[in-house]
Amino acid sequence: MAFDNAQLLKLYENLVRTRMYDQLAMRLLAEGKLMAFYHPAYGGEAPGVGGTTFLRQDDYVYAHLRGHGMGHMIGKGFDPRYYLAEHCGKATGVCRGLGCFHRFAPEYGFLGSGGTIGTVFTVTLGWGVAAKKNNRQQVTAAFFGDGTIQRGTWHEAANVAALWKLPIVYICENNGVAQYVSIEESYPLADLASLASGYGMPATVVDGQDVVAVAEAVTAAVDRARAGQGPSLIECKTARFTTHGIGNPNMINGRPRPQEEVDELKKRDPVQIMQQRLKDSGLLREADIERIQTKFKEELVDVERFIEESPFPDRSILKEALYAADE
Repeated sequence: MAFDNAQLLKLYENLVRTRMYDQLAMRLLAEGKLMAFYHPAYGGEAPGVGGTTFLRQDDYVYAHLRGHGMGHMIGKGFDPRYYLAEHCGKATGVCRGLGCFHRFAPEYGFLGSGGTIGTVFTVTLGWGVAAKKNNRQQVTAAFFGDGTIQRGTWHEAANVAALWKLPIVYICENNGVAQYVSIEESYPLADLASLASGYGMPATVVDGQDVVAVAEAVTAAVDRARAGQGPSLIECKTARFTTHGIGNPNMINGRPRPQEEVDELKKRDPVQIMQQRLKDSGLLREADIERIQTKFKEELVDVERFIEESPFPDRSILKEALYAADE
């Protein structure tokens, strides 16, 4: 499908904003303000942004590990300051400071997440059943990585989703490295999308560094799901410019990841690709780029202030947060 100028600019702004929030999260972790850990999205922002920017607000989303789903929430329209505050253990966070990286914003379709790899498939299967039963043409978008789709839960969920024609769009963010193991060492075929064929599920492989290509493929799959035609699988060939998680060794197949390999990947930076596309079409000038950067820099200053001024949760919150009240 063809996107209008406003939609193309929205994709670009969401990409830039995601990149800047990702960098802020990395800095906050280095400063000891962000709790626990962080897995950067750096280099792989396009699948999350392209896959969510044109969803309906009430569509369900299970976000990917990269960037802890920050780009997916930004694409969906949720204010990421509350999710970043959660990372910092503040009471203004989406889980009142008790959930660290778990996403919860039900009014935007984020119903939580699991801490185990492969949970995405069983959980979103239930969301898909709910979306079909409520008869509002809702869709469930399930994001996951190349390592995750090799879990057995994929096969169980894909079989039921295809049998019941559930409105689920599976989006595989394949950056070629499942933590420390290359895709070549873990899967025998060229495309993980081939895993859909055994269930009669249509599959598409797209350039995961091109946010427009991702958005086009997801939009087509979403339209198909809304029409009652069942699930689809989209494989986004993307990249990871940094380590699996901050503090982890940058290893691949038991050896240090060659810097030349990373440098080559950076030649296809998703932000730069979209920026150049818009410049070539006359939709973006240098002044516009600077204006957008300045707008989000000012936003992040305000976000940091918000987090600093937010209190940590009081002990009294535990009963409210952990137990359902009797009616």
